[in-house]
Amino acid sequence: MASLQRLRLKKNEDRRIKQGHMWVFSNEVDTQATPLKNFALGEQAIVEASNGKELGLAYVNPNNLICARVFSRDTKHQLGMTFFKKRFQQAQALRELNYDQPYYRLAFGESDGVPGLVIDRFNDVFVVQISTAGMEAFKDDILQVLINLYHPRAVVWRNDTASRELEGLERYQSLAYGELPEQIELIENGAKFVVPALGGQKTGWFYDHRSARARCAELVEGKRVLDVFSYLGGWGILAALKGATEVACVDASEAALDGVHVNAELNGVADKLVSYQGNAFEVLSALAQQGEKFDVVIVDPPAFVKRKKDFKAGSEGYRRINELAMRLVVPNGVLVSASCSHHMPRATLVSQVQAAASHIDRTVTLFDQASQAPDHPIHPAIPETEYLKTLFFRVSPKW
Repeated sequence: MASLQRLRLKKNEDRRIKQGHMWVFSNEVDTQATPLKNFALGEQAIVEASNGKELGLAYVNPNNLICARVFSRDTKHQLGMTFFKKRFQQAQALRELNYDQPYYRLAFGESDGVPGLVIDRFNDVFVVQISTAGMEAFKDDILQVLINLYHPRAVVWRNDTASRELEGLERYQSLAYGELPEQIELIENGAKFVVPALGGQKTGWFYDHRSARARCAELVEGKRVLDVFSYLGGWGILAALKGATEVACVDASEAALDGVHVNAELNGVADKLVSYQGNAFEVLSALAQQGEKFDVVIVDPPAFVKRKKDFKAGSEGYRRINELAMRLVVPNGVLVSASCSHHMPRATLVSQVQAAASHIDRTVTLFDQASQAPDHPIHPAIPETEYLKTLFFRVSPKW
């Protein structure tokens, strides 16, 4: 086992790490004792308190604000094939506790003890996203463990997130192993979908909304449904399959809407589905001008608040899109409003929907809520791992 350098924290800067958080910020490091410039990009190190007590193992990026990420409290467990095998097996057991089919997020970064690593499983195809230099250094080990454990048909690298640039890494997509089918298939809540192997959004699919989509599907029988920011139709196709009479999907991407129609055919609901391509704000305004109304409107936008400094503008974006959506809801119909922005608190989303309702003389009643699905577990000591919220409102005329 290689001898490791030590990364010493300043006095009283170990509290968060002791409580279970896994990030070390550069201003918490005693750079007099352990200069960050002495560490190579992605190097493993022993993190220690100011008194020299060992706190765990981390990998280091001397050039980033998050300069180290703890991956083990036991300093004997360095990164390598044994480490990844154990972590993947633990993660797999949690997924099997919740799902009986092999379609889920297998590894969710810090929440599964693998900071900087996300793996989505589509049966025998695995899509891997590495966002840090520390994990990039071990991508060959990650790949080999996946091959050994699962004997996959294909493994894909989707290492194209913007955060890689902060880590000094190039962005790329490529086939890492095996033969890649033209389309990846999955089953979610009884609906079938095909997603692009390369070129789709993020890892190709958003498993995180699975629980919320299932709840929404309980509300749609005999209803007319509008799915805004639909991507490949995760909400809308399931709604059509569960008894909606008509589903309209809205997305800015022509390729995404092509995928919606493919998935509609796959599920035998093509006759129920129409689509509108364009900017969601503009499409909803046009539908309102045309006098369109829907029983259930789903608004699942991309993150409007990606960073704290975006909060004011992003928060206003949530108010505006929900107001436009509300105008299209029949009296006493349902608005499903979602946010995937960690920096957008649930309470603020509620207040912005309420503000939108007040502005157009509607009354909203919050009757249910959902969080991210169980394959996106939340680490109690790391607030950043909890990001998704979905709110179910009845929209009534003003009381």
